[in-house]
Amino acid sequence: MKIALVGYGKMGRIIDEISQNRNHEIVARLKQTPTIESLNHADVVIEFSNPEAAFENIKVCLENNIPVICGTTGWLDKKLEIERIALQKNSAFLYGSNFSLGVNIFFALNENLAKLMSNVSGYSCQLEEIHHIHKKDAPSGTAISIAEGIIENSKYEAWKLDETKDHELGIFAIREDEVPGTHSVFYRSEVDEIEIKHTAYNRNGFALGAVIAAEWIVGKQGVFSMKDVLGL
Repeated sequence: MKIALVGYGKMGRIIDEISQNRNHEIVARLKQTPTIESLNHADVVIEFSNPEAAFENIKVCLENNIPVICGTTGWLDKKLEIERIALQKNSAFLYGSNFSLGVNIFFALNENLAKLMSNVSGYSCQLEEIHHIHKKDAPSGTAISIAEGIIENSKYEAWKLDETKDHELGIFAIREDEVPGTHSVFYRSEVDEIEIKHTAYNRNGFALGAVIAAEWIVGKQGVFSMKDVLGL
């Protein structure tokens, strides 16, 4: 494939290397909002930029009928508009709060556990996420996805950062050194605790998942998620 990378930071450089190792061609490495000319006839765009730039980056690509894999978090108030553009233009869009294959299996495990725990009294749930000190948004997009999976399958009605009340699900965001990403879900009672946890050792898993998603989406139309890619 011909891949354009929009947003060329640490993740972009790792995606670049993995893409080439999988025999793809990188036709653009962009740090600014793309134009149709700068995208160089790309088959697909992989977008890892920042919350302020993501919407315009994605919009330009979709309006020119180039499918987009987006891993930027912190801009999701405009996600519905992007999905509408993708459908209008018969293009394809896939957003992932985390492209790690392991994390997406963790998402499915989390939803199943929430269903089981919804039938058991005496337990309260809490989330914790730990990331490197350079991460701009809190809680992480991955933590929000985990929280949404719990809310859809339990008594909780909304998530809240830090302390909570009533039917709010607490997310505690910790920023520490160069941690790539650790996410934990706790169910606590007076007598015991159940914990599920995913620990990323580096960013390579995120990058590989994004490239696999890009390989999958070419030739498709619509709005997708990693569940579609992995058949979960």
